[in-house]
Amino acid sequence: MASDDRWLERLRLELAWFTGRAALGSRGAGAILRLERVRPRRHGGFQPLRAHEITPQFLDRAIHALKRWGYDFIGMDEVCRRAVTLPEQRRFVALTFDGAHKDLVDFACPVLAHHAVPFTIYVPTAFPDGVGQAWWLGLEQVIARESRISLMMGEKEQRFNVADRAEKQALFSHLESWLRSLSPADLSAAIADLCTRYRVDLAALSREAAMDWEDLAKLAADPLVTIGSATVNYPVLANMKDAAALREMNMGKAVAEAAFRRDVGHFAFPFGDRTSFRRSHVIMAEEAGFASAVSTIPGIVDAEGRTNLRALPRISLDGRVRSLRMLRVLVSGVAFAPVKPTGSASDRT
Repeated sequence: MASDDRWLERLRLELAWFTGRAALGSRGAGAILRLERVRPRRHGGFQPLRAHEITPQFLDRAIHALKRWGYDFIGMDEVCRRAVTLPEQRRFVALTFDGAHKDLVDFACPVLAHHAVPFTIYVPTAFPDGVGQAWWLGLEQVIARESRISLMMGEKEQRFNVADRAEKQALFSHLESWLRSLSPADLSAAIADLCTRYRVDLAALSREAAMDWEDLAKLAADPLVTIGSATVNYPVLANMKDAAALREMNMGKAVAEAAFRRDVGHFAFPFGDRTSFRRSHVIMAEEAGFASAVSTIPGIVDAEGRTNLRALPRISLDGRVRSLRMLRVLVSGVAFAPVKPTGSASDRT
């Protein structure tokens, strides 16, 4: 069903291109693009996370195209300004990266430096400390290795046979959704149990995938780079009590500010979809002192204050965007309904 939905979405975007909607019209002030991993294409059949990746070559082509289409590349401070002022003649794009992955340094930064474009990195601070858990990588490796998998799900042990790629993909989707529904403590226990059973070193996987503080310090010295926060441990905030969620947000900000000796004014909700945070977390982002907070809910940023700065939409530039035609339709905004404003702290009575 998910693959059918992706196919229909690609068809809808291609049709928007061929009917000229993207070329003839656009809406909003601009778009924030969300990227996760930029690295060369990997070989092998089972790659459930490949949808979150693009190649350095596609990133280069995308930036070339956006420049050709007349977009301004801006940082998040300027996004906040343009979101509350009158519309400008030229529309903008802002590049943002989630997760502080090591391949940003190895493969994305050379492309970004060549084009001299600004970008923002949202850092979950446990990962450069070497103690973050990239549980999705552990889950991927267990399923890739094994044809029979058992684990405790709640009070009951469940067993699965996964003989081919389709069955592995279905199981990954099922377990990823289940793990995302757990509290942080339960998730940590569940993935630790699974990885221990199948001798997957989750700590090593997580450290290998993430930048360290030295990597981040070099990037932070670049005036084109903005460092943002993404909590400490990158939890699903909606699965936490409010006090714990606010502590994650405040601590992530404080650790990043101590590390870089500057104000960290921009935030990304971990995972960022509609099920991962609530209106109360939007209010917390304002109370924590963030000038902006981005989601992964797709959409366009409007001018004149019509888009809440602590619930900004982003368009994912990832493996699901298969062509520059699709990218042009997405950044034009014609494919999206206006994002419904979300309340801020000042709205409360």
